[in-house]
Amino acid sequence: MDLELRHLRLVEAIAERESVTQAGRSLYLTQSALSHQLRDIETRLGTPLFHRVGKRMVLTPAGRKVLDVARRVLVEVEGVEGEIKDLASRDGGVLRIAVECYTCYHWLPSLLEPFRAAHPRIEVRILADETKRPIDALLEGRLDLAIVTRAQPDRRLRFRPLFSDEFVVVMRPDHPLAARDWVRPTDFAEEHLLIYSTPEENTAMQQVLTPAGIRPRRITQAQLTEAILELVKSGHGISVMARWAVARDAAAGSVALRPLGRRGLHRRWFAVRRREAAPPRHLLAFEELLAQNPLANSSTAGRSGADRRRRRA
Repeated sequence: MDLELRHLRLVEAIAERESVTQAGRSLYLTQSALSHQLRDIETRLGTPLFHRVGKRMVLTPAGRKVLDVARRVLVEVEGVEGEIKDLASRDGGVLRIAVECYTCYHWLPSLLEPFRAAHPRIEVRILADETKRPIDALLEGRLDLAIVTRAQPDRRLRFRPLFSDEFVVVMRPDHPLAARDWVRPTDFAEEHLLIYSTPEENTAMQQVLTPAGIRPRRITQAQLTEAILELVKSGHGISVMARWAVARDAAAGSVALRPLGRRGLHRRWFAVRRREAAPPRHLLAFEELLAQNPLANSSTAGRSGADRRRRRA
């Protein structure tokens, strides 16, 4: 057989990251070692699997076929290993989960019902105390699965891309910025910004405002979504939140949502677990549920009827 599991993992890593360097880091191989293995695969198959376009690695038609096979085979292999591991335990098990963002605990419970129906012997524990340092909790054995927004190279961990969501600027419907199609960083200079975390930990501050040299006139920290929304509704300031987190209030017309910047501010979510030869089947099943979760991936969720009519006008 020309292809081995390690070859399939290599092709999958390069295709997901479009970079030999980044793929090498995720697989803990040097760039030269990974390039050597890729050449070995292509020599065995007699055809290139990637084209180099600038700094990007782009799949050839043959590469796409190998990637399709890789994804099917790797999932099936992990599933079989997990089934065997599950059969070895008659007493079921425990699945310990944490999310990097407190707001995500609003939608995480919605996944528990279908999971428990399929895995009634598995006890699910959501450990909110591990929210601030989920990676450390994973490595120290206190968690089985974490949901995070940064994939960091670590040979002990396996990251799976899940979904993307969008941060939007949240304001009263009669706020002057609500008349805009999108909010510029400079618009924050005279605003009172309401945030969950410190400015040093806040995504909007660190990725948009601080690089632009902008600091809002006033910043107030409040750790509850409900508290921030009430302050926004009463006209005490504006905020930047995930669109899905304020979808219900936007649909009711009590707040207006606008993109931050012309292209918007987006983040990518990952499921991360310890790298092991045979992860339990229930762990892989919950990871798959996360990947299929449509809530946070909806780019239009939370746009009120007035917002949609305004965009069509």
